[in-house]
Amino acid sequence: MSEAPVRFGIVGSGWRAEFFVRLAKALPERLAVAGVVTRSAERAARLQAEWAVPAFRTVGELCDAGPEFVIPSVPWDVTPLVVRELVEREVPVLAETPPAPDVRGLDELWDAVGAARRAGGGALVQVAEQYTLMPGHAARLALVKEGVIGQVTSVQVSSTHMYHAMSLIRHTLGVGHGPATVTARAFTAPLADPLSPSGWSDDLTPKDAVTTLALMDFGDARTALYDFTDNQWWNPLRARRIVVRGSLGEMVDDTVVRMTDPRTPVESTLMRRRTGTDLNLEGAEVHHISFDGRVVWRNDFLGASLSEDDLAVVDLLCRTGAWVRDAGPEPYPLAEGCQDHLLALACEESARTGAPVTTGVHAWADR
Repeated sequence: MSEAPVRFGIVGSGWRAEFFVRLAKALPERLAVAGVVTRSAERAARLQAEWAVPAFRTVGELCDAGPEFVIPSVPWDVTPLVVRELVEREVPVLAETPPAPDVRGLDELWDAVGAARRAGGGALVQVAEQYTLMPGHAARLALVKEGVIGQVTSVQVSSTHMYHAMSLIRHTLGVGHGPATVTARAFTAPLADPLSPSGWSDDLTPKDAVTTLALMDFGDARTALYDFTDNQWWNPLRARRIVVRGSLGEMVDDTVVRMTDPRTPVESTLMRRRTGTDLNLEGAEVHHISFDGRVVWRNDFLGASLSEDDLAVVDLLCRTGAWVRDAGPEPYPLAEGCQDHLLALACEESARTGAPVTTGVHAWADR
């Protein structure tokens, strides 16, 4: 007999909340929405009609419905308040990123809930950071852990912004919660912006776009370069790029170069098996990623035809479900989410002031 779907609740009813509901409906055998909290009766009625999920007006009412964990999907400044209320009720939390808006907020949130633990083990508050679970990133991290390119010393991320990019940088370099020195600059240049979350603009007029470049020094010969342009997630005129350099080779996106003996540099490729093209009738999705003939990442949700970002979020939700059932480790502890945003805020501060910023060691470093 298969396990019952993981039941989770959501506080908030914006586009991100709808994102979680959509994924639960795509995998009803794995995920179920126990309810959504919204502030207005009118919005609650719409949620019940459009999303076919229970709608509540308060966090307490949602908790009474018995979710296994709750996702606060609310504005940045509201997230700490909702997290605290859920912790007071001893409900496991998967907080949206970032867990608090600024350094003071991160410190205050940690002081309030950082010590809260689950009876089954682990911090009561986790963070909904999915980027290390995206197929390409997960495959590269698998090779890093195997030591394919030796000791990783440098990472360049031009893909996503702020805390998400910091998560990728930290996990690829293997850095924890120690100090880092950030030197950042922001540059404005014209760029057409033909596509956004609202759709195609039908306008190719270049507009001012800000690019933030940040050099990050973590010590012990470990550095990173952060490079992000406004709306880079959506703009098809700006590609995503990941460079990982190690003592015995490097990875550039899906290409891996390393030595197999003292005189033989070889180049290999991370290969995706995608179906649904030409006469392939298996459905449009990625099945696995292989490296030199062996699988280093596999899609555990075949049949749902999910995008790679969707796959990462579903994986995170299922990992959180396994954790609350004492069947898996913590998915992404609050301490990690706090450190990610601390570094992101340092990038913003340095770009704004023009001066280097060295992050301190905060209370969550002990966890």
